Amino acid sequence: MKQVFLAGSCVALALASLPVAPLAAPANPIILRSATAPPVPDEIPVALLVDLSSGQTLFAREADRRFVPASVTKVMTAYTAFRLIEQGKLSPETPVTISEEVAELWSGEGSSMFLEAGDRVTVGQLLLGITTVSANDASVALAMAATGSQQAWLALMNEHAAELGMRDTHFGTPNGWPDEGRTYTSARDLAILAEALVTRYRGLYQRYFGHRGMRYRDIAQDNHDPVTGVVEGADGMKTGFTRQSGYNFLGSAERDGRRLVMVVAAAPSASIRNSTARDLLRWGFDAFESRVILPAKLSVGHVRVQNGDVGKVALRTEGEIRASIPQERTSEVVLSIRYRGPIEAPIAEGQPVAFLRVEIPGQIPHEVPLVAAEPVARANVLERLRNGIVGLLT
Repeated sequence: MKQVFLAGSCVALALASLPVAPLAAPANPIILRSATAPPVPDEIPVALLVDLSSGQTLFAREADRRFVPASVTKVMTAYTAFRLIEQGKLSPETPVTISEEVAELWSGEGSSMFLEAGDRVTVGQLLLGITTVSANDASVALAMAATGSQQAWLALMNEHAAELGMRDTHFGTPNGWPDEGRTYTSARDLAILAEALVTRYRGLYQRYFGHRGMRYRDIAQDNHDPVTGVVEGADGMKTGFTRQSGYNFLGSAERDGRRLVMVVAAAPSASIRNSTARDLLRWGFDAFESRVILPAKLSVGHVRVQNGDVGKVALRTEGEIRASIPQERTSEVVLSIRYRGPIEAPIAEGQPVAFLRVEIPGQIPHEVPLVAAEPVARANVLERLRNGIVGLLT
């Protein structure tokens, strides 16, 4: 294994070049090498498609550009509620009495459940209103019921965004109502949020997202989600529109254990947004094949250890490592181990300590965590002295 030392003490170990068998016919080299061009018209300034099974970005246009999410904000409201439910701090069965303030300010304001003062609903009903008909009144009612104030709820939303690494995101409302630019996000941040939502809270996601409509107070309303029930495997997530934001959509679909997440933002019309969302998801499934390139629990090398009772620790994959390979094409997958080291002891078995960088010609490289295959204890005084002498002589 050849060692290449990079700037900033980042070490890359060239691991392998794996030939991938041809799948069937030539492809056009457009952004990412695939059988067909990505179906994203020029009128859409922001778009992103990520394959969660491999971690690869299949298509990106201005993925880090900040924009106003409008009602897509409610995905973080749902995530925050799911987290409180999992923590036992909130229950879908908890009754909520709608206050005069919420009813007066928000009932019938934009998308709505048309809640009235004195209505007794459950947290679960409010969640369905938020995820299915984008209810602005339900979003505020849930925030008030869960934390006592919108400000406390917003603090949780922003705390969760920071924890997830959503660096280009801030929330100023629980429902995405125009707030003079205080609420903003990026396509990449929304993909991070979507992945956390469907992987951490899969049961709640399946319970509350993907409904085609709902009825409350004898008022039947349809979900405006353009992909669920239309694209095979699609199950959400959320549209958004204001004059400032344009037409946005955060969507997802899963087929045979392979989940794609896509974002379309600032589209000039609902029809362009909707058709692009459907076409982009279909393209992601049809133009790429998800293939296992390394099995789970495979030993893949080692990295140096500092102040440990041994000088290096073995690495292994945690789960299967997949790559999204363009259909109809022969590709070579180049793998390398990257870490900032040496890694400080002690190290626990299973602790993430490095990354496997996956490079496929014509595609955006991506990295997958590698974990320690064994524990490493911190060195005692004699072992540290020995390690120091060895370090001087090597």
